[in-house]
Amino acid sequence: MTVNTKRVFYVKYLAHPVYTDMLAARPDIRLDRLENDSPDQVAAPILSAAHVYQVGAARDELARHFHVDAGLLRRAPNLLIVSSNGAGFDPVDVEACTAAGVLVVNQSGGNAQSVAEHALGMMLTLSKRIIEADRTLRRETGVNRNSLMGTEVHGRTLGIVGLGHVGRRLATLCSGLLGMKVLAYDPYLSGEEMAARGGQKVELDELLRRSDYVSINCPLTKESRGMIGSREFSLMQPHAFFITTARGFIHDEDALLAALRDKRIAGAGLDVWSKEPPPPEHPLLAFDNVLASPHTAGVTREARENMGRIAAEQVMAMLDGARPPRLINPEAWPAYAARFEQAFGFAPK
Repeated sequence: MTVNTKRVFYVKYLAHPVYTDMLAARPDIRLDRLENDSPDQVAAPILSAAHVYQVGAARDELARHFHVDAGLLRRAPNLLIVSSNGAGFDPVDVEACTAAGVLVVNQSGGNAQSVAEHALGMMLTLSKRIIEADRTLRRETGVNRNSLMGTEVHGRTLGIVGLGHVGRRLATLCSGLLGMKVLAYDPYLSGEEMAARGGQKVELDELLRRSDYVSINCPLTKESRGMIGSREFSLMQPHAFFITTARGFIHDEDALLAALRDKRIAGAGLDVWSKEPPPPEHPLLAFDNVLASPHTAGVTREARENMGRIAAEQVMAMLDGARPPRLINPEAWPAYAARFEQAFGFAPK
């Protein structure tokens, strides 16, 4: 059945009001908002009619029944597009979407500068022991400054796991500003592609052994889940720092705890967690050489506006029949195209 109104909904959050403003300028698009606790009599009709689900809330901010899985897809039979905020898509079962002929897209690159700056800030803060000095000054008198001696970052080796938008920006910052040597592990890129992005292609074990700083910048997938565990931490140098601004579950928190406790690595900068935000009693927060933030690497005014804008642009273009530039599951395109034509009366390009 052909329809004229394209239905888009989100739950709780959007990256930025620019998303609403841009969609509101389109008379053929209706945008609905739900809350985590919206009653079924309110949510059910919106889900049933929806063509697009803009996932704005993070994994632990979004009620479980609004995560995109086979159950939600059954409740949303007209759904064509799931648009995930940022580069990650934790609350989305991509395989279930593919089976249902639903495209999954993200906003990769929209917050790359902000996240790369955050990772660099963590590297500098840990190396110069700034957070340790701050805490010591707040709780002690007569501090011996020589007990807080740090190290320079200049000329050191940075190992980047995942040389996508964030990883390549971090490589540029660190090699350009600080003269760092950049090693990179990314099984999806050739050596030539990685060299063009500023990194020397190596295997993960070599990267861990040689790097003074290890930065995780890849998405959470079936392949990356649990990628950094006890074995991997044991390969790192005792003076090396582990930094992640990617996603929780890529590294094993218990394994990291053991590595820090046994002084097998020098410290860690953690922006992502298995439970977000982590509770104050989380054991990793007891270490002075752990710099922690609650998944705020990409939370800047600039990044949020940028992500809201590119999310709106991509959704509107898709609803006009265009192929999206940030497609996660291209194998779903044939089934999606048939469903799209049935819904709107014309085939996507």
